[in-house]
Amino acid sequence: MEISHTIINLIIFVLAIYVGYHVVWNVTPALHTPLMAVTNAISAIIIVGAMLAAGLTEGLTGQVAGTLAVALAAVNVFGGFMVTRRMLEMFKKKEPKAVAKPAASGEQA
Repeated sequence: MEISHTIINLIIFVLAIYVGYHVVWNVTPALHTPLMAVTNAISAIIIVGAMLAAGLTEGLTGQVAGTLAVALAAVNVFGGFMVTRRMLEMFKKKEPKAVAKPAASGEQA
């Protein structure tokens, strides 16, 4: 009995989702920004591969899947940079609030 390649690929896909979810869920907040940077780099590589798949594939299904992969990876990269920027802003020092000067003894308030 031979197992279909589609079933094997589906099992790998489900396992990747499960492992990925648990790996990302257990990341400490201090490591989140470097993890996002690596994720953005991986997504950029996926964009290149998806463009190759969309451009070099002769069938319509492959071209549509490649184009969809480019779009989804681009959204992932953009969202990753937005999240990284927001997280880095949390670590910036805040400017002290301006303290109102008290009125001098001869001046009226």
